[in-house]
Amino acid sequence: MSNVRTAFRSEPDFCAECGSILPLPVTSSVVVCMSCNYTVDVAGFDGVEIKSRIVFNKRQVKNAGLTSDNFSGPTVQKECPKCGCKKMTYATRQTRSADEGQTVFYTCPKCRFQETEYS
Repeated sequence: MSNVRTAFRSEPDFCAECGSILPLPVTSSVVVCMSCNYTVDVAGFDGVEIKSRIVFNKRQVKNAGLTSDNFSGPTVQKECPKCGCKKMTYATRQTRSADEGQTVFYTCPKCRFQETEYS
C-alpha cells in the first residue's frame, strides 16, 4: 500500500483516497482507482479472499387480481387450446400504462385453463 496519507481507512478492495470500489488486480503491479487514479500496490491484496453468493428469489405466481369469481363473466367463441371447448369466459384489466391496450384474460369454463392476450 502507499505510504501517502489517505482520506479513508478501509478494506483493501476500496480506494483509500475517494472510497470507490477498486477493480480486481489483473496483470500489472498496481491497481488504479477508476474514479480518482489513486494507485495501490498489488502486494496489498496478498491473502485477500473474495467470496460471492448467488441468491435466487422464490418464484411468485401472479394472477393480476383475478379470482375464480371473475371467471364466470361473459363468454366468447374461442376454442380452448387444452381441452377443445368451443367457448371461453374473459375478463379485462389495465395491466400496463394507460396509453397502451388492455390485457384480456381468457378462462375455459370446462378445464379452467387460462390464456392471456396483450392487445
